[in-house]
Formats: sequence, C-alpha cells, structure tokens
Amino acid sequence: MKPNLKEIKIIILDVDGTMTDGKITYDNNGIETKSFDVKDGMAIAQAIKYGIKVAIITGRSSKIVEYRGSELGISDIYQGVENKIATLDKLLEKYEYTYENVAYMGDDINDIPAMMRAGYVGITADAVSDIEEFSHFKSRYNGGYGAVREFIETILKANGIWSKIIESYKSKK
Repeated sequence: MKPNLKEIKIIILDVDGTMTDGKITYDNNGIETKSFDVKDGMAIAQAIKYGIKVAIITGRSSKIVEYRGSELGISDIYQGVENKIATLDKLLEKYEYTYENVAYMGDDINDIPAMMRAGYVGITADAVSDIEEFSHFKSRYNGGYGAVREFIETILKANGIWSKIIESYKSKK
C-alpha cells in the first residue's frame, strides 16, 4: 500500500545509527559522546515549527540525546526503550493519532516492529539490509550524515511546507 504523506502528523526517530553515525565513543573518563548532523537538526526544528510533531524512541539512554532533543524542541523523548511498540502506542494515544499518521525512521532490526505498523517508513543508506523490505524510503545518506534531513524534507515537500520554509528565509532581511 502506498503511503499517504499528507496524513503524517508525527515523525518518530531512532537515535544511534539514524540521528548519529552509530558510533558510541567514550573518553578516558567514561564520558560518552555522539555527533549529530546540524542539517538534520534544521529539518527537525522546521517540522516542529510547522506543526508536525517529532519524537525520539531509542533503546539506549544518554544525557546527550536528552540535551540535543530538547535543544531542537522535541518534547517526547523516550530512552532505554526495549519495546518500541508499547511506547509508540502510548504516544498515539496521547495525541489521538493512528499508525497512518506516523513516519518512522530507523536503521536496524530492533526497528522492525514499529516499521511494520507506521504509515511511512524511512531507513538510512547504511541501514542493515534485513529492514529494507519494511521501508518506503531509503535515504542516499548514512545515519548522522543527513539521512534524517532527507527523510523529513520528503514529508514536508509532500505537504507543501518545505516551499513555505524556503520562502520564509528568502523574505528575511
């Protein structure tokens, strides 16, 4: 079934390997670091600004994710999640959405249950091959290198929002 991007009201993102390159780096003091793509962040912030909710559901827990998500205006950040469907169901109930309203982007097999239900599914260029069959969209970019931006742009363009964003920046002086 072909997804209807005009029905998308919420974008759910995995973190490691989707919003980041999937590398988990620790310094000598055990402090974890992650890198996020600023262009992904711009698309996330614009989607939120124009009325599309964005949420994070990730299996790991990290203060960095909380910080970056809050910085972008993401209010629904769920970390340490083993059962992404249970969390997703709570989100849908909270906002009175259906799975048809969900765009989901991930990169690995733990994303399959959510991908099987979401109305529009995206994967990164470097996603594991086992999840390709569940996707509607495969980015040209790897996780952490613009994949989220490209995915969100397709949604915003399909809804006539991206052109409004560009026009808003053209008119700034």
